[in-house]
Parts: sequence; structure tokens; C-alpha cells
Amino acid sequence: MSKPPTDQSFDGLTDKFAKNIYATAKGKIRLAVLERDLAPLFTSKKPLSVLDVGGGIGQLSQQFARHGHHVIHTDIAPDMVAEAERHHRKAGLQEQYTYIAAPLQELPEHLAAKKFDVVLCHAVLEWLAEPESALPLLKHLLAIDGCLSLMFYNRDAKLMANMVFGNFDYVEANLQVKKRVRMSPQQPIAPAQMTAWLKQHQLEVTERTGVRCFHDYLRDPLAAERFEQLLRLELQYNQTAPFAALGRYQHWQICHAD
Repeated sequence: MSKPPTDQSFDGLTDKFAKNIYATAKGKIRLAVLERDLAPLFTSKKPLSVLDVGGGIGQLSQQFARHGHHVIHTDIAPDMVAEAERHHRKAGLQEQYTYIAAPLQELPEHLAAKKFDVVLCHAVLEWLAEPESALPLLKHLLAIDGCLSLMFYNRDAKLMANMVFGNFDYVEANLQVKKRVRMSPQQPIAPAQMTAWLKQHQLEVTERTGVRCFHDYLRDPLAAERFEQLLRLELQYNQTAPFAALGRYQHWQICHAD
């Protein structure tokens, strides 16, 4: 009998994340897509309060800091928070940041009644034992006219990729393995499921983007070496049907519906 899922922390894995995720082509595509999608917020003339939930080493939030917005950087792993602080200090941006090492569930206690113009929650929910439980917490932290930038691991795309690569047994096993791979998300979320959750919690999607709509389906490893061309095509098609739905991650911009 498999053990029930638990929330996952990456304390002690900072270097592995930096090398295997942030420094790779897939990590660069992810960052480029998020920066394109959120550019209008970066350049807002109004000073924004930004909360980065599970912010890792804080690469994406630097764009807010560079434009003079204040960012509260949080992560469940103290190692990640410390590395983010070093990263931001090296970039000369430390004055724009406050740091909190805590899980999402504890943030309301740390932040009291504070509400944020922008809440970033990227690649976090799929590591939680109960992903849906994060949504009311994120809504609670979001200002009534604020924007939630939510990126989650797409179960439909994971299924499609495994079919493309012939992993039929894995698909028939409902994408379950006997032994958990620590750096593989434990709770991929189907977009239809996320849509239902958001409706239940009175949250509304204003924009949808697929992240890595093509990269993760490449059968020729050499194709990834033509990175700039690949990136151009990802950015060209990743908000267009049917390609957006095939993104390994989904980036949705969300606001209050009530």
C-alpha cells in the first residue's frame, strides 16, 4: 500500500535545482514565458506589493524588483531563501526584498492582514499533498483588484508526453510509480480540475499560457540546440489552441470573481 502524499520541501537541494532546472533549456523557456506574460505588471507606474510563494532562488521576481516594486520572497526551504538573498544582493536588489522561510500554510500568520497587488505561485501546488487547499490561502493574500500568477504542472501534458515516448505501462498505471522520484512533481493537475477548483473558490482566469508546448515533445535531442528558434516558436504559439493546452506547465493569470 503506497504512503499518502505529503508536502515536499527542497531544503538541501538548492545546487541541484540551480543546475538541473534553472540553468537548462526548459528552465530558460519557463522564465522567458513568465517574463513575457507578466511584463505589463513589471512596468506598472503604481508601486506594487508582490508576494512570491515558493519563490526558489527568486529569478522571476527580480523583474519586479528592478522596476522598483517591493517583493516578499518566501519558500518552505531555508536554503532556498538564503540562496535567493545572496542572488539578489549580488544583483544589487536586496533593498527591494523581504524574506520569509515558511510554507504557504503559515504565511497568513507571518503577514497578518496584508494583501498583495501581485501573488506569484509558480510550480508549487503540484508538490502539495492537497493542492486545492492552497487556493483559498492564495485568495486570502490577494488584494481585491490584484493578480494571481499561477503556474502548475499539467497532468494532461504529462500523459501526452509519456504516450509520445511509448511509456504505455506508465500511462495505464494512471501515471503512478512504486518509488517516488524526489524531483518529479507528485501531484500534477489537470486543467479541467483546476478550472473547477477556481470556480468553486470564486476565482476567475483572465489569461492562459502554455509553458513548453513543444520542447518536451522533441524526439530529436539536437533540436534543443537551436534554442533561440525554439524559444521564438514557443512564444509565438503558446497562447493559441491547441498548443497552449499541451504546455508541460500552465501559466494562468487569475483575479477575484466576486
